[in-house]
Amino acid sequence: MNKWIRGTNATVLSLAVIGIFIVLTIFLSSVKGLQVDLTQNKKFTLSDQTTQTLQALDKDVHIISLTSDQTDPYIKRQVIDLVQEYKKRNGKITFDEYDIIKQPAIAKQYETDPSGTLVVESGTQKKTIYYYDMFLPGQQQGQYKFSGEEKLTQALVNLNSKEKSKVYFLSGHNEIPLSSMNMWKSGLEGENYEVKDLNLLREGKIPDDASMLFIIGPESDVSDKEAELIKTYLNGKGKLYLALGFNKDMATNWKNIDAIMAAYGIKDQHAVAIEPKQSMLYDPLTIIPEYGNHNITSKLQQYNLLTMMTLAVSLNADQPVADFPVTSILKTTEQAYGETDLKTLANSSRSVKDANDVKGPLNLGYVVEDKDKKPKAVVLGGSTLFDDRVIAQQGNRDFALNTVGWLQEQQNQVTIRPREGDAIQTAMLTAGQGNMIFYGTVLVFPFLFLIAGGVVWWRRRKG
Repeated sequence: MNKWIRGTNATVLSLAVIGIFIVLTIFLSSVKGLQVDLTQNKKFTLSDQTTQTLQALDKDVHIISLTSDQTDPYIKRQVIDLVQEYKKRNGKITFDEYDIIKQPAIAKQYETDPSGTLVVESGTQKKTIYYYDMFLPGQQQGQYKFSGEEKLTQALVNLNSKEKSKVYFLSGHNEIPLSSMNMWKSGLEGENYEVKDLNLLREGKIPDDASMLFIIGPESDVSDKEAELIKTYLNGKGKLYLALGFNKDMATNWKNIDAIMAAYGIKDQHAVAIEPKQSMLYDPLTIIPEYGNHNITSKLQQYNLLTMMTLAVSLNADQPVADFPVTSILKTTEQAYGETDLKTLANSSRSVKDANDVKGPLNLGYVVEDKDKKPKAVVLGGSTLFDDRVIAQQGNRDFALNTVGWLQEQQNQVTIRPREGDAIQTAMLTAGQGNMIFYGTVLVFPFLFLIAGGVVWWRRRKG
């Protein structure tokens, strides 16, 4: 009789515990927004800035993930998980996934990358985020930083911005064409800029709606009449983004470009920066500048993202203009020097330091403000970093977008610290070790538990 009572009590207690778990599970599932992030890097915890953005979102937003067989499944999982967290917190967000190989008709509607693309659209507005832009290299080999939240939240913030600024890229002087800067152009369009090409010979003037004029990589000088149009534009509210190209005759043939810079107290030293330090990853003509203390570069320094420049021209601002204070944002090391024999450099790509060269450290980039401390110009000694073949490396794209954002006085920039992530740990096992783990977990350990359970049952039965 006692055994029957004990058995009944055990059964009732077991059913009660199971019932409690069922009721608790139903209750927790019914409570919206309740979750506890137990992951090591808090990968499912959104920042306050993101939470506020989602709370303020009052329009329907469609997020689309476009991937292929070239998309890393681990990277894809993190991006998808992030979007799902956004979707949970605002019912106006819908989310769809497509394979660009299996569904090419959908892929043609967007600018996709085989490694993965995220499209955020609302009505006629559309923002494109590439998967590789969300992952930054970490401090140690194999580690990474995931900045997907910052990119996605910035896209949502930009969707709420109704104004589009028109910016014009000058052409006609062997500048880098817009067709070779698609990634930068796409990034600018994602930041609510309308990007257009401008040939002054054809148009005859700088359009009245131009909020910014870009001159990227000119290899020849602008004409006297073009220079007058540019100066007139800049004497008003116009803003300039100038990134020099390379010409072996720049010392004698760039009088108008030099005059435009001189109006802000910046001098082209007609010397190409050379970094004697040898590296297997880049040649002496490729410079990894040090950052100056400025809002443009502060995040790049914080995340240890480098900017790369090739055939960069040395600049100087030792005779400042009172109305236009300048700040250096890119500088070489003291070991670098400026090669002034440009013809020899152009013919042989080699340089030997001599007494005629400019001593380091060299300035490779300045920002200019007006007398009211408002952004007026960005002047860089090099332009190769904007090319599609280079801009994806390290911090080039972020630097390019940061400089434009500063010049345009963007006030809605999102700053969210990237999450640290460890590399996937791979265990190298032999076939024998793999079989041992399989049989141990599938057969041996369950069998041992059965034996232990049988022994306990037998001893209790015996009394």
